[in-house]
Amino acid sequence: MLIKLHSSWHDQLSDEFEKPYFKQLTDFVKSEYTNHKCFPIGTQIFSAFDHCPFDKVKVVIIGQDPYHGLGQANGLCFSVSDGISFPPSLINIFKEIQVDVDLPIPISGNLERWADQGVLLLNATLTVRESEAGSHQNQGWEVFTDAVIQKISDTKENVVFLLWGGFAKKKGAKINRDKHHVLETGHPSPLSANRGLWFGNKHFSKTNVYLKSIGRAEIQW
Repeated sequence: MLIKLHSSWHDQLSDEFEKPYFKQLTDFVKSEYTNHKCFPIGTQIFSAFDHCPFDKVKVVIIGQDPYHGLGQANGLCFSVSDGISFPPSLINIFKEIQVDVDLPIPISGNLERWADQGVLLLNATLTVRESEAGSHQNQGWEVFTDAVIQKISDTKENVVFLLWGGFAKKKGAKINRDKHHVLETGHPSPLSANRGLWFGNKHFSKTNVYLKSIGRAEIQW
């Protein structure tokens, strides 16, 4: 497994790479990528970190698994590669942005533009086997991404955490809410959105209001 992280993340997470669980995880991922088609491609497994250095993190969005369809996953949660049709959750994210901050639906679903502004788009599990949702869960990724969230919570201040749905809320349960700004709502998936648990959350404008209040640049959604 190619560990490609910005040097600032290596400084923060180097201890994790030496732990037994991470070595077992590395062996598992190498085996899966050798014997099965897996996503994202190997060089994009750590794209969330590569595009958003530790010292630049202003916002964290927590997803669950990478997309498991051909060509979709690019290492950023909810994001798809250029030219790929938008999955339903991403469509609902863009619809909320359209109403909330009056922006048109973009042509591309590639959210690298967010990551480059300081939005860490972190899936709980960073890899998946093709067409098998959840196939790489409980192999160590969740331990690693819990450590990432804990490190941000402990070391930084005034980060906006966007927790969408029950899974993300549970994942973010240990965030220090005295130091950080946490917004919670339903998941953008149609199942949740159609029950009235997503639309109208205004997380994108609320994020920018908070960032502006502490003197940080707003996110161009």
